Amino acid sequence: MPPVTDTRDKYRVGSLELVVLSDGTFRLDAGAVFGVVPRPMWEPVVDDLDDHHRTSLGLNCLLLQSDGKTVLIETGVGDKGRKSWLASPLEQGNLLSDLAAHGLRTEDVDIVINTHLHADHCGWNTRYLPAEQGGLAAGHESDDKRLMPTFPRARYLAENVTPLEESGRLELVEGETRVTSEVVIIPSPGHTEHHASVVITSGGAAALYVGDIAQHRVQLERTAWVSAFDVLPLVSLETKRRLMERAVQENALVISVHLPFPGAGRMTMTPEGRRRWQPL
Repeated sequence: MPPVTDTRDKYRVGSLELVVLSDGTFRLDAGAVFGVVPRPMWEPVVDDLDDHHRTSLGLNCLLLQSDGKTVLIETGVGDKGRKSWLASPLEQGNLLSDLAAHGLRTEDVDIVINTHLHADHCGWNTRYLPAEQGGLAAGHESDDKRLMPTFPRARYLAENVTPLEESGRLELVEGETRVTSEVVIIPSPGHTEHHASVVITSGGAAALYVGDIAQHRVQLERTAWVSAFDVLPLVSLETKRRLMERAVQENALVISVHLPFPGAGRMTMTPEGRRRWQPL
């Protein structure tokens, strides 16, 4: 990976260089994002509601090199059904164009980590390409195109992505799993039963890629603000509390997939003992 200079989307953690890549944005109903929190409480913190009461969410992926491996965390919405997700057009910028802008090809990625398998987190795991370009076999066909892995060299850490499994590129993980000496997957259930986050450590510094435990910064500050998309809301509450306490104690860089790009910041404490998100 080319040398990283200090810019808004690039961060240093010990000897590691972390690059936030964007797959654009998409829109969701703000009421669903904030769940049972009454609208008079959440509306003052949302400044981009459209006529259908939807808010814009980021699609922040993370790229780094560790132990000689190029690691990509999350793959956004992708190009399959992008319109149904109300996602920004591909030509306005996407994960693959951002990857190329940093001098990398899809073939350069060795490991892909998905925190869970909702479509806005694993969309670029696969894409449709003409069969003569190596598309997968029957069962994943669309006219003259076939579904194939986007990152052909990568190990995929996720629970179930059928085309990847069939091509021998899927590695299932359970519980805490060390990917490299500096990258560890940890359970962070709540949004889904088996949702995971990623801890990155180097030289006494730490970063937490927290996945979908929150869709808005206030949900990181206030653990009781649980999204309607969380299938285990009480578990989600406890997971957020635990991870944010760790972030404060370790002064960790926190990267949140759905916050506005680049979704990076640190969790701090006010003199009154309340958590406060400080974006970077």
